Amino acid sequence: MTARIFSKLLFSLVCLVLVALAAVDYFASRVAEGAYVQNLTAQLGDKCRMVALWVESPAYREPGRLEALARAAGARITLVARDGRVLADSGADPNHMENHLGRPELREATLGIDFLYVAVPIPHGALRLAVPLGDVNRQVREVRRKILASTALAFLPAVLLAALAARYVSGRMADIVGYAGELARGNFRARLKKVGAGEFGQLAGKLNETGENLERTVAQLEREHAALERLERVRKDFVINVSHELRTPLASIQGYAETLMDGALEDRENNMRFLGIIRHNAERLARLTADLLTISRIEMKRQDFRFDGYPANDLLRDAIDMLRPLAEKKGIRLVEEPAPEETEVWCDAEASSQILSNLLDNAIKYTPEGRSIGVGAVPEGDTVKFWVRDSGMGIPAEDLPRLFERFYRVDKARSRELGGTGLGLSIVKHLVLAQGGQVWVDSRAGEGSTFWFTLPVRREFNASVTLS
Repeated sequence: MTARIFSKLLFSLVCLVLVALAAVDYFASRVAEGAYVQNLTAQLGDKCRMVALWVESPAYREPGRLEALARAAGARITLVARDGRVLADSGADPNHMENHLGRPELREATLGIDFLYVAVPIPHGALRLAVPLGDVNRQVREVRRKILASTALAFLPAVLLAALAARYVSGRMADIVGYAGELARGNFRARLKKVGAGEFGQLAGKLNETGENLERTVAQLEREHAALERLERVRKDFVINVSHELRTPLASIQGYAETLMDGALEDRENNMRFLGIIRHNAERLARLTADLLTISRIEMKRQDFRFDGYPANDLLRDAIDMLRPLAEKKGIRLVEEPAPEETEVWCDAEASSQILSNLLDNAIKYTPEGRSIGVGAVPEGDTVKFWVRDSGMGIPAEDLPRLFERFYRVDKARSRELGGTGLGLSIVKHLVLAQGGQVWVDSRAGEGSTFWFTLPVRREFNASVTLS
């Protein structure tokens, strides 16, 4: 990548230099050529005037003198009479030369086809010097060659510096293009290491910033996608569990109702028993519906909580008094372990009562007859810790992490036999979290269970509901 970018930049640089050299050759060389021809013309004029002074004497007629003078002047010498006749010429026989009366160089210096001519007037005619244009052109080419060579040498340091700059630019561009490729492939954790200063540094910084933003956005989308998948699983599980929970009592109600309609209504030995079963299942459906509505209100944050300060012991006694008849029916003793009398909690009284009632109801269901259940509270820092301790069968360790999930049962058959909806502990968890507390359980198989939850003592708390 770097070599390809460098080659393109270097090729562009070479093309630029060639264009510059062509421009120098076109403009500077022509200026130099014009200056050289003009200078040569001036020199020929000076020589012509000097020779004119000499040819005014008769000595120039001596044999060989004119040729010697031409060699000294470095030009061809021609003497022309006023009528255009060639009197003498250093390069040809004047008797064989045409009349020069109409030649323009005899009136002014001009550039001919084969020679560069310069003429000056003399008393008996005109004196003309001529230099072959081949010599002039060779000199002009030499001047152009020297100008181009000097210009190329002058460009050489600039070309070297430009090549180094191209190397640097190509390296930075290759890094940026490579980084863009990483982003295109989805590697948003990649970063440009060499940031530096200047425009490339700013560009690299912005690209790194873009990569960080993309990484955060993708991470957020992944979290949201995972949350949606989890919610979808919860929704499917919920639908399946609700369908299962509703199917059993509905089937029982339908079956016994059809039996009664088919004639069992007149059967005095069984009709009341069948009606009792129908009533039991209807009550179970009512409890399930009520629990579903409670969870739905909490999850949708539509539960109307009325927070205030309440004595912790009042909450304990109200729950114990509510469940005492059910406990006494099974011969179970409820033991209160009160907190200090001044202990208060900041909570919703109805929600807290439902928490304790659900926990006590569960404890009574799973505690054998003739045993006891402890209910108590104790201040602990900024919270009050409540507990319900039973002496039942306990819970296996592998079931503890999922105990507060909706419809999760350790012993499914016995739970349904006891009339449980599978939502009691899930409601407990949601109500505790909604009031800014925590809930957990300690249990071992065969040794009973202790359910704990906390409520704050002040109104400043961060309530959060974890859906599960």
